[in-house]
Amino acid sequence: MGLQKCSLNLNSAGKELQPHGTVEFPCAAYSGIYTEKPEVFVPWHWHEEIELVYIKEGALQLKLQADSFFLKKGDCFAINSNAIHYAAASPFCELLTIVFSPTLITGNSKSVYAQKYMLPLTSNSSFNGYPLRTDSVAPSMCFVNAFEALKQEVSGYEFIVRENLSQICFFLYQQYEKEIAAEDIRLNYDNLRIRKMLEFINSRFAENLSLSDIAKAAEIGERECLRCFQRTMQSSPMQYLLKYRMMQGADLLLKKPAESISEIASLCGFDSPSNFAKMFKRYYKCTPREYRNLR
Repeated sequence: MGLQKCSLNLNSAGKELQPHGTVEFPCAAYSGIYTEKPEVFVPWHWHEEIELVYIKEGALQLKLQADSFFLKKGDCFAINSNAIHYAAASPFCELLTIVFSPTLITGNSKSVYAQKYMLPLTSNSSFNGYPLRTDSVAPSMCFVNAFEALKQEVSGYEFIVRENLSQICFFLYQQYEKEIAAEDIRLNYDNLRIRKMLEFINSRFAENLSLSDIAKAAEIGERECLRCFQRTMQSSPMQYLLKYRMMQGADLLLKKPAESISEIASLCGFDSPSNFAKMFKRYYKCTPREYRNLR
């Protein structure tokens, strides 16, 4: 399988659809280069696998549910299963990642590894992400060992990868051992609510949506909707909607070259081409026509 290029395939709820590895070996390694260009970033998303990121060069701004981290060259970071996250270069980053299913470590759901260690760890809402910096050299080296084994596909690389990822998982379990029994119910509720609202926005972004519409998708009031977005994504629902429309507009400009700017604006939920052009220039530093021609 070897090393793969970073890419995302998300459904309307922001869940990543792309399988990582195979059923027999659910693990994959990726590399990617990111810059400060508005269209080059990792959008808000989540997946059932655990993700480990390593900064080979440059720096990265990583956001998780209610947390933000600045990672620099040599830093390693663990993101929990089902934790919603976002990343952008600051201003340049060469990023290495390993994405793997907990079943790679546990084997099956009834093993001691699953019941005693992995399930309590991945279901602990206190653990959204954890930095494996210079104060934890061993986990960082485990990442490097696992990544190189996946990249080179040396003989028996599956054993090397599983051994090193197991050490990282046990290290993470030790960090949260005292907190695992103390679940934070509010964060679990936030995670569920935000997925419902993201799915609603992403599937109906072209419609004339209001804050009330978005809140109703999660069966909560407008004030709680605002608080939930702020806690989890550090933005408002309408800011997210606008940015998502901009992303869709940029994509449609390239995918539908025969469509006029006015038609693209309408497809993205804007009431006028001029408003679309104004917002587009704010996000992409150029007009929609310039963006289409430059690419």
